[in-house]
Amino acid sequence: MSQPFPCSTQELFSYYARVWIPDPEEVWKSAELLKDYKPGDKVLQLRLEEGKDLEYSLDPKTKELPPLRNPDILVGENDLTALSYLHEPAVLHNLKVRFIDSKLIYTYCGIVLVAINPYEQLPIYGEDIINAYSGQNMGDMDPHIFAVAEEAYKQMARDERNQSIIVSGESGAGKTVSAKYAMRYFATVSGSASEANVEEKVLASNPIMESIGNAKTTRNDNSSRFGKYIEIGFDKRYRIIGANMRTYLLEKSRVVFQAEEERNYHIFYQLCASAALPEFKTLRLGSANYFHYTKQGGSPVIDGVDDAKEMVNTRQACTLLGISDSYQMGIFRILAGILHLGNVEFASRDSDSCTVPPKHEPLIIFCDLMGVEYEEMAHWLCHRKLATATETYIKPISKLHAINARDALAKHIYANLFNWIVDHVNKALHATVKQHSFIGVLDIYGFETFEINSFEQFCINYANEKLQQQFNMHVFKLEQEEYMKEQIPWTLIDFYDNQPCINLIEAKMGILDLLDEECKMPKGSDDSWAQKLYNTHLNKCTLFEKPRLSNKAFIIKHFADKVEYQCEGFLEKNKDTVYEEQIKVLKSSKFKLLPELFQDEEKVLSPTSATPSGRVPLSRMPIKPAKARPGQASKEHKKTVGHQFRNSLHLLMETLNATTPHYVRCIKPNDFKFPFTFDEKRAVQQLRACGVLETIRISAAGFPSRWTYQEFFSRYRVLMKQRDVLGDRKQTCKNVLEKLIQDKDKYQFGKTKIFFRAGQVAYLEKIRADKLRAACIRIQKTIRGWLMRKKYVRMRKAAITIQRHVRGYQARCYAKFLRRTRAAITIQKFQRMYVVRKRYQCMRDATIALQALLRGYMVRNKYQMMLREHKSVVIQKHVRGWLARRRYGRTLRAIVYLQCCYRRMMAKRELKKLKIEARSVERYKKLHIGLENKIMQLQRKIDEQNKEYKSLLEKMSSLEITYSTETEKLRSDVERLRMSEEEAKNATNRVISLQEEIAKLRRELHQTQSEKKSIEEWADKYKHETEQLVSELKEQNSLLKTEKEELNRRIHDQAREITESMEKKLVEETKQLELDLNDERLRYQNLLNEFSRLEERYDDLKDEMNLMSIPKPGHKRTDSTHSSNESEYTFSSEITEAEDLPLRMEEPSEKKAPLDMSLFLKLQKRVSELEQEKQSLQDELDRKEEQALRAKAKEEERPPIRGAELEYESLKRQELESENKKLKNELNELQKALTETRAPEVTAPGAPAYRVLLDQLTSVSEELEVRKEEVLILRSQLVSQKEAIQPKNTMTDATILLEDVQKMKDKGEIAQAYIGLKETNRLLESQLQSQKKSHENELESLRGEIQGLKEENNRQQQLLAQNLQLPPEARIEASLQHEITRLTNENLDLMEQLEKQDKTVRKLKKQLKVFAKKIGELEVGQMENISPGQIIDEPIRPVNIPRKEKDFQGMLEYKKEDEQKLVKNLILELKPRGVAVNLIPGLPAYILFMCVRHADYLNDDQKVRSLLTSTINGIKKVLKKRGDDFETVSFWLSNTCRFLHCLKQYSGEEGFMKHNTPRQNEHCLTNFDLAEYRQVLSDLAIQIYQQLVRVLENILQPMIVSGMLEHETIQGVSGVKPTGLRKRTSSIADEGTYTLDSIIRQLNSFHSVMCQHGMDPELIKQVVKQMFYIIGAVTLNNLLLRKDMCSWSKGMQIRYNVSQLEEWLRDKNLMNSGAKETLEPLIQAAQLLQVKKKTDEDAEAICSMCNALTTAQIVKVLNLYTPVNEFEERVLVSFIRTIQVRLRDRKDSPQLLMDAKHIFPVTFPFNPSSLALETIQIPASLGLGFISRV
Repeated sequence: MSQPFPCSTQELFSYYARVWIPDPEEVWKSAELLKDYKPGDKVLQLRLEEGKDLEYSLDPKTKELPPLRNPDILVGENDLTALSYLHEPAVLHNLKVRFIDSKLIYTYCGIVLVAINPYEQLPIYGEDIINAYSGQNMGDMDPHIFAVAEEAYKQMARDERNQSIIVSGESGAGKTVSAKYAMRYFATVSGSASEANVEEKVLASNPIMESIGNAKTTRNDNSSRFGKYIEIGFDKRYRIIGANMRTYLLEKSRVVFQAEEERNYHIFYQLCASAALPEFKTLRLGSANYFHYTKQGGSPVIDGVDDAKEMVNTRQACTLLGISDSYQMGIFRILAGILHLGNVEFASRDSDSCTVPPKHEPLIIFCDLMGVEYEEMAHWLCHRKLATATETYIKPISKLHAINARDALAKHIYANLFNWIVDHVNKALHATVKQHSFIGVLDIYGFETFEINSFEQFCINYANEKLQQQFNMHVFKLEQEEYMKEQIPWTLIDFYDNQPCINLIEAKMGILDLLDEECKMPKGSDDSWAQKLYNTHLNKCTLFEKPRLSNKAFIIKHFADKVEYQCEGFLEKNKDTVYEEQIKVLKSSKFKLLPELFQDEEKVLSPTSATPSGRVPLSRMPIKPAKARPGQASKEHKKTVGHQFRNSLHLLMETLNATTPHYVRCIKPNDFKFPFTFDEKRAVQQLRACGVLETIRISAAGFPSRWTYQEFFSRYRVLMKQRDVLGDRKQTCKNVLEKLIQDKDKYQFGKTKIFFRAGQVAYLEKIRADKLRAACIRIQKTIRGWLMRKKYVRMRKAAITIQRHVRGYQARCYAKFLRRTRAAITIQKFQRMYVVRKRYQCMRDATIALQALLRGYMVRNKYQMMLREHKSVVIQKHVRGWLARRRYGRTLRAIVYLQCCYRRMMAKRELKKLKIEARSVERYKKLHIGLENKIMQLQRKIDEQNKEYKSLLEKMSSLEITYSTETEKLRSDVERLRMSEEEAKNATNRVISLQEEIAKLRRELHQTQSEKKSIEEWADKYKHETEQLVSELKEQNSLLKTEKEELNRRIHDQAREITESMEKKLVEETKQLELDLNDERLRYQNLLNEFSRLEERYDDLKDEMNLMSIPKPGHKRTDSTHSSNESEYTFSSEITEAEDLPLRMEEPSEKKAPLDMSLFLKLQKRVSELEQEKQSLQDELDRKEEQALRAKAKEEERPPIRGAELEYESLKRQELESENKKLKNELNELQKALTETRAPEVTAPGAPAYRVLLDQLTSVSEELEVRKEEVLILRSQLVSQKEAIQPKNTMTDATILLEDVQKMKDKGEIAQAYIGLKETNRLLESQLQSQKKSHENELESLRGEIQGLKEENNRQQQLLAQNLQLPPEARIEASLQHEITRLTNENLDLMEQLEKQDKTVRKLKKQLKVFAKKIGELEVGQMENISPGQIIDEPIRPVNIPRKEKDFQGMLEYKKEDEQKLVKNLILELKPRGVAVNLIPGLPAYILFMCVRHADYLNDDQKVRSLLTSTINGIKKVLKKRGDDFETVSFWLSNTCRFLHCLKQYSGEEGFMKHNTPRQNEHCLTNFDLAEYRQVLSDLAIQIYQQLVRVLENILQPMIVSGMLEHETIQGVSGVKPTGLRKRTSSIADEGTYTLDSIIRQLNSFHSVMCQHGMDPELIKQVVKQMFYIIGAVTLNNLLLRKDMCSWSKGMQIRYNVSQLEEWLRDKNLMNSGAKETLEPLIQAAQLLQVKKKTDEDAEAICSMCNALTTAQIVKVLNLYTPVNEFEERVLVSFIRTIQVRLRDRKDSPQLLMDAKHIFPVTFPFNPSSLALETIQIPASLGLGFISRV
């Protein structure tokens, strides 16, 4: 590509200049000149980037120099036309740097958007990105598909012209995805007019179109094998209303043939994968390897794709688009039939005929599925009909022709099915509203060249030639418009026109004409057609060539490249021959869908285009069909494919020419789908093919670089001298350019811009850099000289001072040296003598000491040895004695143990003998009765002995406890003695032996006593040992206590640590709970916002309905929603039916009931329910009215009873009531007299007059109570008399009754008595029922308590049993745990009881209010006789009353009928800028609250409810009408909050009364609890706050980017870089552009308005925080989407701007509002632009500094960082990778942009007012004269 160079080439090709040289691997390589170029040089000395030196030979013919490389500051530009040198290597390098280093996939190239497929999901298509690009100019943001879509949408709305977005590229380059994102953008920005998202429907059609039109190729697993043009229709408001799809050139050959490693269309494999489904059993499908049409590629499966799941998606999409299940099954039947048709085989009879095998199963299945006759189809598959002028022949065909005919039939069926499906998709997307304009999205194949190129590639490249021509013409047109606008001569521009290539293809006798002519020949072939091409075009057209080694191919020089086409198959594919007889067989099918595919075949515009939807595109001329002739219909389908494609292509070009096109070129970076991998060869090939380089060439041919005069002056001011700068910037730029560039052809001056040839900007940049470099060198030289001179003077002065001091120091040192030398000699003499003498003394003393020590050591060793021997003997003696004693003790214990065992054994034997002898004692009793006395004596003796023995035992009782074994032994001895005595009793014949036995017993007794003594001795010994053991145990116990204390201390330490950790956790959990609370509050406020939006929409729809409906004259109905709302949402007052009925009867008479604000929380879901409920209540009301009328009629028909007595009682009751009213009036007059008396001493509490009046008041009150009791007694008597009256049958009673009836004057008395009786009965019955229920409830509660006590008792017993089994410590712990549990349960029970009591108290309060209201109504009724004049005059009092605080109670009184007037004057017509400016802040809120207070004072709940509802509705109406005015919204936000605070402050709740004065506490509400309305007002305040945020956001939004980013607050810091075709907003401040001062002035305005309206300070802080968040978020989002803003100088500008905002916060004392923290992400982004970005330490600092930015934002800023000057350095990719690795563990949001629409949850802290209500005056300007102060 030729390259123009400015000025002298020698200046540019100098030492260190960088150039591009061709390379076979990398296409282009960068190199650096090692030697200046001189004209005439044939070789350039270069050094490559890897350090290798190279000699580059120039072309001897052209002498063309290699392309120069752009300066580094231009590398990575958003727009390729911004490059100074426009050529292929610069474009390729710029795209590679953006794609690999910056991860940017979009780049502008003039009007073209180049999109490189990243093969990776990127987070750049979210709704936040869409919002960021919406409304922006195309050059103001970084390149994006959304920017192109926004430009198309904006031009459609602005120019009233249809638009087109042409997306092209290779298969796998991302065309479909780009088109999808463009449609998503339109749907999101414009919205949908029909509530049915058309974009979703179009996307829902994707699974269908992909399944029938996409297939796997060697380059792409999901390649689109057709082109499509989607028209998205818009209405007059530019909202989407519908869409239409047209398709082009479906690759039908793929149905019957697939290359290696490729597949047929996806739908066939989806069918085979779903063959096992029950509904597909009839299709008789199998594996994909079974069918000929699906197994040829040998790759039936795609990795990672489940065809069965894809089939489910396809069917769901069909259902969504309205294709019924029956039609779906029909489609699948046809597709399955195509598969079975491919398996039909033919058997050859001879060379010219063939036949289908008999009962061939695939053909049978095909015929069954298609509903055709087997014999007919088998016959016409093997035969064809030939028609001549006279007769018709049926001719057999060969096997090869039969196979071709079978494949042609399959292709034809599939193509028609494809068209049918596209037609149904269009019907589903068809617009129901008239289309105003459209945006078309063309997703079409790009230029293709393969090793073997056939008819499909020829058509594709033909289409791309047409599109390229249209593209060139459009670029030419834009260039022409720009040049004419700037008044630049147009003759300077030249561009490439590919019309010759198009003529070669489509003109008369062109390639397509010759192809169609050859198809008409009976024996036409590919070879003969090739010869015709050679004869016609070879050597006649420079674009047509013949390959050297082939006679069956031709070469066409397309705009992108040369392509060699193989002629084989051209004729067959162009004919697309389908035998008419086969089509007729299919048309006669019983299967309804199949004939439907062929019935409109003659209307199809192209083999693959959908049936037109009936709408003619702009500037489209329909093709007129020829006159119908006999036989023409049968030939219509024989129109060649090339002819049809040419026609459809012409229609497409007409559509595109009638629209404004926008171009997207998709590039495939590599063939292996590796993410972010760039193959230069493949990229260059596609860049050449897609026209990007052609755009560059056209731009480079003219004046590609364009600067406004202001931008040029700002950039190149450094090249001007002071005298060159004139007042006229345009003339200044002209003068400078004429000096800098001598060749005037290199630039042109336009009206507003300067146009430069390619390379001139680089030359100017070089001059500018040289000038700056020279200036830097001069500055450095001067500063370095000054520094060195200053350093030299300082060093010389210091040297002289040092020399002076050093020389004096040296002289003093020499004198000192002489003195010290003489002294040293003397000292040495004495010192040496002293040393020698001392050494001798030391040696003598050491010798004596050593001798003494050695002798002592030897003696001590001898003594120690003797001592050790003596001690060893002693130890041995004691040890041996201890061992001998120990051995003796063990032996003794063993012997004693053996004795015990032996004695026990002998005792057992003796006992056994005694037991045997005891059995014979009775026999001896009978024989020796006389011996009993003797035995008795012996017995007494034994008893005495036993007594003695027992006394001994008592003495030993203390020992028996510890020595139980020994006592048992003694007892056994006693038992033995007893047994021996019993033996003596029985032995009557052995008295002597018994006496001997007694003696023996005595001896044993003595022996026992001796043993007892020995036992006592042993016991004493044991006691001593036990005491020792106890002492040891005590010592161990003390040790255990110390250990326990240590453990307790550790436990306390652990408890303290646990407490501290728990406190930390508590703090963290508290923070988390606060965050959760804020989230929940935000969620609630968002819901509230959504509700308000729905409510507004509901009101708008209602207004529209009211406008649409024509009401009948004289008849108005209340909106049903209002009445239902009034009946549904009111305060829960217990009003009886009799009281509620008149209220409901009055509602229909109202003109328009106000909307109850309590409806806020349920309106969205319950409108229909409320309508139904209102209807049911209306029916019930009608029914009750009818019942009342019927009852009244019955009462009138019934004869009156005892009328005279009732009349008398009635009169008496009326008289009493009138007296009661009279007394009441007197009482009121006395109260007035007390208040009106002027002398304070008269009315003082101790005054006599006061006491008299008080006594009168007391007596009157007592009399009033008596009268009331009499009234009640009379009423009860009436009721009892009514009950006593019984009908009697006697004539006398009848006459009496008749007389009573005649005397009856007031017939209504009977009805009143009857109603009273009913009420009494109902009351008694309800009381009885309530007593019964209470009794039952008490029984149930008692039973429950008994059951609970039983369970508690059982549980206590279980716990006691468990505790007894535990050790003591565990038992104590368990008991404590149980006690804690019990106390906790008791506490919970008490809390429940407390809650129940609170509920009861609230219920009783409500009942009390109801009763108080009834009494108040009675009193009001009694006051009706007071004259109106008194009531009117009462509030009017002189203003000069001495004690004013007693005169006014802080209430305002108004009449019920004045409520609408109050709302109108105080809310609807009050203007903040007018009357409200001079008011007390919050005055409307105070007035409204004082009116509420008066209604509360009157205990009128209906008035309170009506006033609050009207107030809230009025505020909403004002905000709806003037909601875009900041002052109005701020004013009502302030007043709503003040009204809410007043309701809280005077609610009577202790929490809100802390700061009240005693007088304010007296003004608290007494009758009503308005907590529910406080919630409604709080919700209203939230909605007003959100509306305020939206208003200020709309005001600030246009200012933020211009003021914070684009405007140079610090002039001269950042220079303007060269820009491309899409000019960005200039950073130079023009008139009308916003600056930082504009933002600050607006902030001041907001703040002053809010302060003037008296808004709460905390609320002002929240508003300011929200404003600053919006400023920070919008600024940061734009920074992240604008590469030109990411530079060091811009970071400085941002930091300065932020500091100005912080200064504003300090001035307003708002630093603690949290606003500064919201700017932290922006501050950190600015710091990130300014910090060093090289080493690992820098990376660590960045990671620790940028904690408010997400990882994605940090990486994005680093990727976008762009040097503005050559002195700055780019961020290395390795550094960015280091940052990513360090931030890998950070858990943050992957979202790139901040949510600029986010609104912080608002709170309304309670802010009581110190203003006294009674001091408030109502200005006359408000027009509230009908309100009186009370």
